[in-house]
Amino acid sequence: MIKIAKGKRLKTVLLAKVGKAIKDFKMIEKGDKIAVGLSGGKDSYTMLLLLNEIKKHSPVKFEIIALTSHSGNKYYEWEKIRDFAENVGVKFHLERTEIIDIVKEKLREGSYPCAFCARLRRAYLYNACIKLGCNKLALGHHLDDAVETLLINFFFQGSLKGMPPKLLAENGKVVLIRPLYYIPEIMVKQLSKEAQFPIIDCACFIACDKQGERMEMKKLVDEISKRYPKARMSALSAMKNLEPRYLADTKWHNFDDEKIKDKEEL
Repeated sequence: MIKIAKGKRLKTVLLAKVGKAIKDFKMIEKGDKIAVGLSGGKDSYTMLLLLNEIKKHSPVKFEIIALTSHSGNKYYEWEKIRDFAENVGVKFHLERTEIIDIVKEKLREGSYPCAFCARLRRAYLYNACIKLGCNKLALGHHLDDAVETLLINFFFQGSLKGMPPKLLAENGKVVLIRPLYYIPEIMVKQLSKEAQFPIIDCACFIACDKQGERMEMKKLVDEISKRYPKARMSALSAMKNLEPRYLADTKWHNFDDEKIKDKEEL
């Protein structure tokens, strides 16, 4: 069972976990200008708050700017996001897009829009980073997101692929980082509750991942963790401890070498 601290103690624990992720995966370097993806959800508010705190005290000098992608939905309450960023002293940029129209036009019948929408939103965020002169984009994916993504790919996509803590974008111009990589969702929820973040939803027009594969994996992880409290951290360790010899991918394992040596060599 994950023990949850409260108040200043909780914030201290979260800052330590973010600091460790930054150090372990070399997420932030001197002179970085980081766009912090701010969606209006608990995860992104947590990330902005913690990164801003680290920025104030870090000997490594870097800049951050809050970046919100507007889907084009008139009900999206982006003003609340702007006010939050400005209240904590972070510059804010709104990137207007036509995501909602693209999803309406291109979404296949019977499909959930969230994954498609996320890919479009990330593409817009990358482009916005370039316009703003940012070399990195921080997203608020936490430990549970990483574990769930690993299981989704394992059970539904047939691949051992997860959610890396740091990744160079395909355009080669922006590096994606996930500073909350070591933080379980329950801690994010606790901070959100204590800080009373102004949570808004995406005002989506279609039922989304709450009925899809991710929600199924979320339930599965919760059920397993009730029986095995260290399951989340074990899954995280697995993503950092790949052993190709015990898998079946011929790109990483030369099966021609799996044979008894010549008797004269024994």
